[in-house]
Parts: sequence; C-alpha cells; structure tokens
Amino acid sequence: FSRGAMEPTVVHLLDYGAGNVRSIRNALLALGCEIVDIKEPADVAKASMLVFPGVGAFGTAMQKLESQKLIEPLREYISKGKPFLGVCLGMQLLFEGSEESPGVKGLGVVPGMVEKFKLPTKPIEGEIMRVPHMGWNGLRGTDSILSDAKDKEVYFVHSYRAPITSKNKEWVMSLTDYGQETFISSVRKGLVFAMQFHPEKSGATGLSLLKKVLDTCKGRMKASKVEKEIEIDSKEKTRMCNRIIACLDVRSNDDGDLVVTKGDCYDVREKTADGKKGHVRNLGKPVSLARRYYNEGADEITFLNITSFRSMPANDKPMLKVLEETSKNVFVPLTIGGGIRDYKDNNGRLWTALDVASAYFRAGADKVSIGSDAVRAAMKWWKNEKKSDGKSSIEQISRVYGAQAVVISVDPRRVYVKESTNSKHEVIKTQTPGPNGEQYCWFQCTTAGGRKGEDFDVAALVVACEALGAGEILLNSIDCDGQRKGYDLELIAMVCNLVQLPVIASSGAGKPEHFSDLFNKTTSQAALASGIFHRKQVAIESVKKHLQDTKHPVRMT
Repeated sequence: FSRGAMEPTVVHLLDYGAGNVRSIRNALLALGCEIVDIKEPADVAKASMLVFPGVGAFGTAMQKLESQKLIEPLREYISKGKPFLGVCLGMQLLFEGSEESPGVKGLGVVPGMVEKFKLPTKPIEGEIMRVPHMGWNGLRGTDSILSDAKDKEVYFVHSYRAPITSKNKEWVMSLTDYGQETFISSVRKGLVFAMQFHPEKSGATGLSLLKKVLDTCKGRMKASKVEKEIEIDSKEKTRMCNRIIACLDVRSNDDGDLVVTKGDCYDVREKTADGKKGHVRNLGKPVSLARRYYNEGADEITFLNITSFRSMPANDKPMLKVLEETSKNVFVPLTIGGGIRDYKDNNGRLWTALDVASAYFRAGADKVSIGSDAVRAAMKWWKNEKKSDGKSSIEQISRVYGAQAVVISVDPRRVYVKESTNSKHEVIKTQTPGPNGEQYCWFQCTTAGGRKGEDFDVAALVVACEALGAGEILLNSIDCDGQRKGYDLELIAMVCNLVQLPVIASSGAGKPEHFSDLFNKTTSQAALASGIFHRKQVAIESVKKHLQDTKHPVRMT
C-alpha cells in the first residue's frame, strides 16, 4: 500500500486497555497514518478521525470506559456523525446491550441487543458450527467500500453477534453467515463505521478495507454507493474457511540465540553419528520465518516458547521483541504460548497469569496458549466436583480479554491398555494397535513440554477447560510429532465430539492429503503444521490448492 505524497491521515486512537491494540496501531502506521492517542475524555471531541478497537468482555469494556469517563464523550462524538471506526467489540459496544453482560448498558448508538451464537440442537448435514466463530469468513454487502472484499474473506473471532432487526436495518453495511445464522458483520451511517471482524488481522483484504474507510472519512474517496439493498435471506451465503496455521517452536540454542526448531516426538536435538544428542535444530529466525509464512498465505501464526516453563515469561524480553517485530508486518492473528502461569521472579515479585498474558498482548499477540497450567486447573476443577474458584489462568485471562483470547495447548501421549473396562480414563478402541497388539488406548496429558506424564486424560482436560472459559483447543500429539504419517484422527475426532470449541489439529502432517483427510474425517476447522513448512517439503500454497481442488473452503491470497 503506497503512502503517496499526500499528508498523513491523523487518527486518534482510543486505547482503554483492551487486548492487542498494537495490531491496529501497526496497520494504521502501515497505511501512512499519524496516530494521536486519546489520553483524557476531552481529547475525544478534538479528534478528526477516531478509531475505537475492542477485545474482550462487553461488561468489562463498559466498566473501563465508565471509570475513564469516556462514555458520554464517545456518545456525543458519534451522535454528531464525525468520522469513526469501531473494531470487533468496538462495534458491539455501539449497541444497547449484550447477553454476555446482562444489565450492562452499551453506548446505545445502534438499536438492538448483541446475542450469543445459538448452536443447533442436533448436527446439520454439511454444517460445522463451533463457538467462538473463529476464522476467515466472507461479507455480503453492496456498499462500494466493500468492493475489494468481494469473493474474499476477513478474520472473525467472537462468541456474540448482533442480529439484524427492523430498527437497525438502516445501519447494516454487511452481513455474514455462520451455520444457520446470519448476523451483522459491519455497520455504517455516513462517516460512522464499525466492523465485527478485524481488518488489521485480515491480510491485504483487511488493509484495503481499512484504507477505503480512512480515505472516505478524509474526503479522498468519492462517497460510496449502495447499488441495492442487502438480501437478508440470500441463497448466496458466505462460507467459513478451513484455517492453515504455521507453527514456530521457539527456544534458545546452545549459543543463547533465539531460533525456530522442530522436534521428533518432542526431541529438538540432532542425533550425532554415535546416537548421542547433538545441537538444537536451527530452522531459522522467528521474525523472518513468520513474515515468510504470512506472504505464503498462512491464516495464522503460532509461536510456542517451548522452554518457557523453566523461565519467567513476563520478563522474557527477546520473546516479547519477537512479537513486537512480527506484528509490524504480519497482518494475520498471532498466538503465543509457553509458561503462562502465576510465578515469582528473582526479585520476589508475584506475576499472575493475567500479567503474563497482558505483556504478550501489549507486544502484539492476539491469543495466548496455556499448556501445563491448564492441566493443573482442570485437575483441580474435577477434584472440586466441577466447581472453580475463579483463580485459574484460564479464568483470569478470559474474564478480562474474552474466551476467544485463550487457547488450550494439549500435549497428549497414547497409553495402550488390553481392555476398555476397569479404567478411570476415557478409553477408545483404536485402529492403530499398541506394541503388544493392544486394541484400546487412552490419551494421557503431559506437562513441562511433554516431559512429565500426568494421571489425567485429554477427555477430562478439554471438558474442564471449556467449562472454565477457554475459547479454543490446540491438539498436539507426542506420538505423531515429526512422523509425517498424518494427524491422529482418532484423538481429534474424540475431542471434537466432546467440546463445542474450535479445535486445531496439530502434529503429523507430511503431505497435502493429510489435511484433506483431517477435514473429511473430523469436524476440526483448523490444521497446524511446522516442520514440513520450515524445511519447504510442502508449501502452504500447495496445501490450500489441494484443499480447494477437493472442495474444502480455504482462503486464497
């Protein structure tokens, strides 16, 4: 996107402490904007263009706006029709209220209530609906602002949506379909815009949409035309795409440099000629690899700090720097995992899991992945008879930033048994017999990067984590890791049947057909891979082309 010779667009950014604002800041900077931060209520009225990003819970956000005395200045600014863009929760807060926070009033600019997605009571053939609505979906709209998004997808991540009504119909700029539901994905009245999706996380399509809004608000683009009214019950529905995620396992090598590595059944060291362990595999630098995957069409990038359980993650300046640098040029969602827990640093200061997550969000992460601490929280939940104390890392983070910000990273190992009875664990009959011909197995949870096995199974873990407020499951497999023989479809199908959350399949992909097998045989909506991408054995583009050829919806760049 060329900045040209024009004077930069001055944008006032309202950062009230809502998650990853660095991403929208970087997107605006990439488009040549000059950013002025709103520091006090009086600054709102001075804005010539106000951007209002939001991530997290409706009630928490309104509480923060109230405590900072921003509610009335915002209402007054928008009521005057001054240039405005709300993003994600920044759109939902324009409505009268939300089922997410009963009794909490929104800004009341747009008529109507925000409601939770309603899952079908029984499966619908050809429809996979998981909540949160997380991933790439299309837009249905006739406003010329949306012209560059025709037949393209943008990135959504939300559990609540605004339905169209007779009272808010005049505000609707676009609609999006998910399962059997149609919801408002963007609104507009004059120069007041708001989007349920994240333009700053929607690649080139999102940046183009953002630029058109900015140019319209600054009078650089002709007033957009609405060719015809949106057809609410159109037969042409938008579609949810399967996500292809590139994962970067990051750790320090023996020289202290931060590198991307890859395990073989979680062992990241090369083998020497005599069979001993050698150096840590070095497959590249994190920032440059992430940039490469973004350019190649990855739908998300995940960083896993695989030795962080030994360290103090909130003080991990090199890893935070990786996020900061990556988010400057990578405009798709970033997830960071590793060591998210309560801990004391060397000075005796107590850091909560929320403190750690907040540091990652400020550095540019959109989601955080919790591993070992999730196992501990789930075990405690079952021990307390399915009751929580509100103190787990999952609850701390989802309460402030929303469930969609919390990913549970599961590191399971198969444990084979001779029979399905007399076990306290969830046992399945397997098509992959054990070393002694066992026909049954259960999936053991591990902690400390797969080094420690727990007397606790994956089925119990995911059920507990969903109840505690997680928003997504990242399902690895120690047995399949690095083997390139395909995903553990039995494990994935079991978890997909136990939870309503989005499930990311990980570990084992070796060729494009493994991805189509996954989407054919399970209801997972996302597939993650690392080694085959790092070593250029399989290209992201090849995977997507194969999926497209086999009639699986994917985002093509």
